[in-house]
Amino acid sequence: MAQGRLAGKRAFLTAAGQGIGRATALAFLREGAEVVATDLNPDLLVKLAEDGPGIITHTLDARDTDAVHAAAKEAGDVNILFNCAGFVHHGTILDVDEAAWDFSYDLNVKSLWRTLTAFLPGMLERGGGSIVNMSSAAQTIKAPPNRALYASTKAAVAGLTKTVAIDYITQGIRCNCICPGTVQSPSLEERIHAMPDSYEENRANFVARQPMGRIAEPEEIAMLAVYLASDESAFVTGGEHVIDGGWSL
Repeated sequence: MAQGRLAGKRAFLTAAGQGIGRATALAFLREGAEVVATDLNPDLLVKLAEDGPGIITHTLDARDTDAVHAAAKEAGDVNILFNCAGFVHHGTILDVDEAAWDFSYDLNVKSLWRTLTAFLPGMLERGGGSIVNMSSAAQTIKAPPNRALYASTKAAVAGLTKTVAIDYITQGIRCNCICPGTVQSPSLEERIHAMPDSYEENRANFVARQPMGRIAEPEEIAMLAVYLASDESAFVTGGEHVIDGGWSL
C-alpha cells in the first residue's frame, strides 16, 4: 500500500470543526498524517472524529494563550501547523467599533502569535516544520467593499507569514499563507443570511463576482494546504498562495 503525501508527519490545526479547517483535517488524515484537530465547538469535533477515525480532537479557544500553549505541550512533536481560526467582519471602517477591532485582531492575528510561540520552538529543536496560515485574497491582493477590518487583519497575516519565513529560512522552517476567494462554508451561509435582500439574491451576488461562475469548495483549499504541508513544497516559503478562481485578476 502506497504511503500518503504526509506519512510520518504530525499536524496540529485550529478551527478544524467546519469549513476549510474540517476539510483540511480530513485531507491531512487521508494523506497519512497524524492529526490533532481543535475547535471552539466540541459538537463539531465529535462529528469530525466520526468522519475521520483516528483524528485526535481537543476543544480549544485560539484566543486563550495558556490553553494554546498547554495544547502544544500535549500534542507532542508537531511537523505541520495549520492556522485556520478567523472571523469575517462586515462593514466599512466607520462600521468598526473598538470591541470589533480588538476581537478580529485577537482572533485573526494574535491567535497566530499564540500558536507560533507555542509550536515554533519545538519545530526548531527538531530541525524543521511547515507552517500554513489562512489569509485571504481580500487584503492587499484585492480590496472588496465592506471588508475594511477583515482585509486589514488578513494583510497582517500575510506580513507575519513572510517575516516568519525569512527569519527561520535557514533553520528548516517553511511558512506560507493561503489566500482564498469566496469559499462555500457555514460561515459564508451565516453572512448571506445576515445580509439585506433575499438569500437567493445575496448568494447570486457572491457567485457573480467569481469569474469562474462558482464558489470554491473547502476541499479545493484543503488540497493546497496538503501541498504546502508536504515535502513536495520543500522549496516554497514566504508565499501568498492565491486560490480565488480568478477573482483578483
